[in-house]
Amino acid sequence: MFMELGSMLSLKVGKAVYDELEKDQRVSYVFHEAGRSNDLFEERQFGSFGEAAVLTVIVDKKDEKNIFEKIYEISKLSQEDNGIQYTVSSLTKTSL
Repeated sequence: MFMELGSMLSLKVGKAVYDELEKDQRVSYVFHEAGRSNDLFEERQFGSFGEAAVLTVIVDKKDEKNIFEKIYEISKLSQEDNGIQYTVSSLTKTSL
């Protein structure tokens, strides 16, 4: 069974997380999308908005906790206001 992990991070941090996850054999799929946010980050390049990265990560359920922790550590969410991360319930229909 597959799980979806998501993150909304500052663009610089999101790129670093993406680069690490792309190399991880336990990650089935990682997608990076750029955007802007006005409430998640301290750094704001565009007045009240900052550049953001939205990451979608698909992993096997057995690797969910380890990859979630890896994202948390790389993004330094416990130390800095770099964004949020979340887990979506099990994906019931997938094709990889």
